[in-house]
Amino acid sequence: MSPASAAVDAKMDYLVPTSRINRRWWAPGKEYNTGVYETYPVTVRNARLEPEPFDMDVHGFCLAHHKSAVTDWEAGAADAGSAYSDEVAELVKRITGADQVFNMAGQLRTSGKTGAKLQPPAAEAHVDFTPKTAEMVAQRIYDARMPDGPGYARFISFSLWRPLSPAPQDWPLALCDFRSVRADEGTPNTKVDCDEIPEGDALFAEIPGEENMVAASIFFHNPEHRWYYYPDMTDDEVLFIKFYDSDRSRAWRCLHTAFADTSRPDAIERHSMEYRGIAYFSKAAA
Repeated sequence: MSPASAAVDAKMDYLVPTSRINRRWWAPGKEYNTGVYETYPVTVRNARLEPEPFDMDVHGFCLAHHKSAVTDWEAGAADAGSAYSDEVAELVKRITGADQVFNMAGQLRTSGKTGAKLQPPAAEAHVDFTPKTAEMVAQRIYDARMPDGPGYARFISFSLWRPLSPAPQDWPLALCDFRSVRADEGTPNTKVDCDEIPEGDALFAEIPGEENMVAASIFFHNPEHRWYYYPDMTDDEVLFIKFYDSDRSRAWRCLHTAFADTSRPDAIERHSMEYRGIAYFSKAAA
């Protein structure tokens, strides 16, 4: 296996300021962004070589170790209520100290051939939820799971990401240090689920109530962004990524994207699992 370098010269897609109708159309095996993007050169540093480990409350992400009991990832592991969902909930409680973790569902991704269960890598600088979406989803899930609950003082919407293919992966995940992203950065990108992605003008047609639909945050290029990745991740390593932390005195989100690592001539097609959920902190404990 070729050695990982201290930094990779990579290409990364950012939204251009003139882009007006920003939507991410999602169909099984396909995704399409209507936003206008431009590719910029970036340096992605080797996080394993940093003098101190990354901390979720300082940087917005952290690396953890977890050996899963799952052996067949395509046999329902991404489903809500699966055995892997239970593993995620327990691990996230340990990482965050949260009192409750309610999961949504997972997503398998691949840099190779996609299909009904396999989506392509998300390859633009983004955070999966806007603050408005995070607040809406957290309240909706809590009310559904604990209708008579006492409420919560804080929540973290998150993704737990792990590679499933051997190292080195051809499309690893890059994570941006929270401290290098301004609080006012980010443009909503509405997620539109469909069976088949439309074409032409239909991509931009009016969608009633779009302002209240689930949306991600996408970003304009900022040369101050500091990017990191963990080369040669194994399937017992996971990345905890904040989409939104309602306690804004801490790192409250993590900008991230997949990128093509052309520095590794022996890189292997990437397969990965990401699992989303909400970690809640009770009023008494906060």
